[in-house]
Amino acid sequence: MAMNRRADIDWLRVIAVLLLIPFHTARLFDIWETNYVKNAELSPALSYQNSFLWTWHMPLLFLLAGSASWYAIGVRGGAGYVKERFRRLFIPLVFGMAVIVPPQAYIPRFQDGDYREGYLSFLADYIVIRGDLTGYTGLFTPAHLWFILYLFVISLAGLPLLMRLSKKNRVTDWLAEECGRPGAIFSLAVPLGVTGALPDIDGKNPFFYFVLFLYGYVLMSDTRFQDAVDRHKRVALLLGLAAMAVVLTLQAHRVHFPEKSAGDILYHLLRTFNTWFWLIALLGYGRTCLNFSNAFLRYASRAAYPFYILHQTVIVVIGHYVVQWQANLWAKYIVIAVSALLVTVLLYDLCVKRTRATRFLFGMHV
Repeated sequence: MAMNRRADIDWLRVIAVLLLIPFHTARLFDIWETNYVKNAELSPALSYQNSFLWTWHMPLLFLLAGSASWYAIGVRGGAGYVKERFRRLFIPLVFGMAVIVPPQAYIPRFQDGDYREGYLSFLADYIVIRGDLTGYTGLFTPAHLWFILYLFVISLAGLPLLMRLSKKNRVTDWLAEECGRPGAIFSLAVPLGVTGALPDIDGKNPFFYFVLFLYGYVLMSDTRFQDAVDRHKRVALLLGLAAMAVVLTLQAHRVHFPEKSAGDILYHLLRTFNTWFWLIALLGYGRTCLNFSNAFLRYASRAAYPFYILHQTVIVVIGHYVVQWQANLWAKYIVIAVSALLVTVLLYDLCVKRTRATRFLFGMHV
């Protein structure tokens, strides 16, 4: 399995991580979502950009994480996989929540004109866990590391099922055969829709993301799944464009359906199918266009995980100062995005990858 590592999967992961810079920078200008830092002038255009990315971006990362787990279990076995999960996920999660994340919550407090506490005094109060886990008001939060937390729990909770599916079995064989039928692969959006209706945690649904992780794992188990993705990628892209147009139009006109009404259920299904359409298109065209490796991919693949851990704190800190400028909104956006990209890469290159201790804390191979 190690020799069958797919460059297209690595490219998609790197691209998804790089897109975090424009996504989280745009959150400073978003008309709908709250954030640690907000510009006085907001941007509908950047808000729609984020609505588009939100549809498939985090789902893609969970799907790719499931794909990577297929290869990891194949190489390391169950016990080795658990050990790797603790080293790659749990250690960076604890370190990140203790060191990397707190400045994001400090800045909202610091923006309050009446707040005068220093950073150490803030930390003493910050570690008390309250109900609000967003951190936007200066309280304890996992912040963007919620992805690592969910991935750690999903990986361990789902391990018995993953181990069973790692061997030839009737269920996977039947599913691969069925997905070979025209259009059948789109029906996998139905379980996503069902789990997406289950209770979430601060807007993040662990059941939905578990199914995506499981899909990523299963899709790697049989070439018939990838063949089905390849055959349907063009249709998926066209359906995704049409569904996205409807979703964004409804959003633009502030259309809200009564909870659990027929309109609400149909809208939920539309958004779920829209996500799955884009994932099929990305996997399909990724295999077609990104099936190669080069020096940049090798560097970026190693840097992607530390980059993810660092990037949002860098954006928040830089953004805190830049939004105070008397400058054009787009100038601020570009300065924050470009500066955050460069600073995050420099932090990785100069401070993370140079020593065994820092590589260990950021989940890298030591």
